[in-house]
Amino acid sequence: MITRNIYNKVIGLALAALTFAACSDTWGDHYDGVAAGVESGSLWEAIKQDGNLSNFASVIAACGYDKSLASSQVFTVFAPTNDYLSQAQANELIASYNAEKGKVSEEDNTVIKEFLQNHIALFNHSVASTSNDSLVLMNGKYTTISSHDINGTPILTSNRLFENGVLFTVGGQINYFPNVFEYLRKDAELDSVSSFFYNSRYYRKEFVARKSVAGGFVDGKTVYLDSVFVQQNDLFDYDFLEALLNSEDSTYWMVAPTNEVWAKLIEAYEPMFNYDNTVERRDSLVYTNPRLALVKGSIFNRTNNPDAALVDSALSTSAVIYSARQRMWGQNFLHYYQFGDNTGFNTLKPYGEGGVFNGTENIACSNGQVMKAKEWHINPLNTFYQWIIVEAEGQGSIQELSKVKNTTSGENEETISPVPRIVENDNHFYGMISNGRFVEFQPLKPNNNHTVKFNIENVLSNVGYDIYLVSAPALANDSNATTVQRLPTKMRCTLGYNDQDGKHQETILQSSITTTPDVVDYMLLAEDFKFPCCSYGLEEEEPQVTLTLETRVSSTEQRTNKFSRTMMIDCIMLVPHGASVVSDDFFSIMPHGDGVVYSIKRK
Repeated sequence: MITRNIYNKVIGLALAALTFAACSDTWGDHYDGVAAGVESGSLWEAIKQDGNLSNFASVIAACGYDKSLASSQVFTVFAPTNDYLSQAQANELIASYNAEKGKVSEEDNTVIKEFLQNHIALFNHSVASTSNDSLVLMNGKYTTISSHDINGTPILTSNRLFENGVLFTVGGQINYFPNVFEYLRKDAELDSVSSFFYNSRYYRKEFVARKSVAGGFVDGKTVYLDSVFVQQNDLFDYDFLEALLNSEDSTYWMVAPTNEVWAKLIEAYEPMFNYDNTVERRDSLVYTNPRLALVKGSIFNRTNNPDAALVDSALSTSAVIYSARQRMWGQNFLHYYQFGDNTGFNTLKPYGEGGVFNGTENIACSNGQVMKAKEWHINPLNTFYQWIIVEAEGQGSIQELSKVKNTTSGENEETISPVPRIVENDNHFYGMISNGRFVEFQPLKPNNNHTVKFNIENVLSNVGYDIYLVSAPALANDSNATTVQRLPTKMRCTLGYNDQDGKHQETILQSSITTTPDVVDYMLLAEDFKFPCCSYGLEEEEPQVTLTLETRVSSTEQRTNKFSRTMMIDCIMLVPHGASVVSDDFFSIMPHGDGVVYSIKRK
């Protein structure tokens, strides 16, 4: 607290006049008649001396805001009269303030944030008969103001200018509307999702000096008359939810699970995020990722979802535009975090039966609405339980190639060379090869069988995958490929993964599997395979999950041109169990809708 001396009084008066002019153009522009003069005293003195504002004054004093309203800082105050704020109501507010005092930070105290700061704005604001403006209250809430009301609350008297601001009296208490983030904390049925968002792992308050009002120096340090803090939450960042749920400048809808729904979903999702015991920060990942998986896809920015579009489709903040889908998820038909589109996984319209918004209880907030859900219509197949597509030509896809020791030099030399191939648009197989590219693994040591180990990232645990190896035909690279170039090959396929203790395990999925010449061949290596441990979201130099392909062609088979030791690999696909079907002519996606949603032609 800094004592107000004569110097501060003069400066405060000058600042009031200058600030009023800056924020309200000129005083005369906002009046029909002659401008009133500046009344003596501070806002606090005016409120304290007005018998009709005694109840409001008692709350101000009890909460320590008398000091601020008596300072040189400039405010506009909207004071409810005693007819609209009774002594009993004032006493209840004071009791509530004292109950929270010392338990929560001052700026988080409910009475400060939702009552006092909801009736005060920084700087001078005036109204005229034609006014129809908006202003920002001290708690950051945007509100509308005219000559006769503020946010629907009647204005009784207006534009009284004092040394440090403007005083209005109002016929009611201005309604406080929490934003989406704040509402989660106010609804007992949403305690679980609220606890996650407000967890100190992600949520914190940060002091913003440039927005705070400095009052002087004590012992060489700045003392602030008003300290401004902003809410920071790592979950709101681009890498997670990409949604500033506490921002008053945006409009969001959030489908929020009730505690009962939350408990059921977390029980179902936690086994999918079982990291092995050697993973760094394992406990944090095991806690965070199932909960993040639950809420990711449940938030919708209204800028991207106008009313007309929401009739058919809703795009959550975690969705990506069409051009980015292949880069993000391996195929442009994978429409994750989008609901109601006609070609993605979830064809149900947002408001229709079983749709993402169906059956929710909608609560209006200052920056959108919370859509409280007692039934959950967001299927994990449409969010985090995703296809994993490892392109053979992808950066980082190959972990290692087989080597043999050169008897002359003593150095280890690779036995096989990966040669990227592009499917040209005039080729018969154009559009049938994933990403339009594949890798031809050409033997460097023709008398050897060869191995190539592929990296597989982001697998979930304890949930089924159908694992496919997709081979490409030689004709996809060269329409004039010879009979020898088009020969099939035989491979052994071995899956590597970690157990709970982080020890590497290997399972032979196919001891010998044969490619089919002249087709894009979808070979099912394993059905409903469940990994014991999860690698979802890990940054691994050498991923724990691998698929090793080893040619199993004998010298006789190679010499008689029955089989080749050349492997032509398009991709590896880990598909959520039951989400696909292979026929002679098509590889089709069968997610959870009413039929085939997308098909890849095989031949």
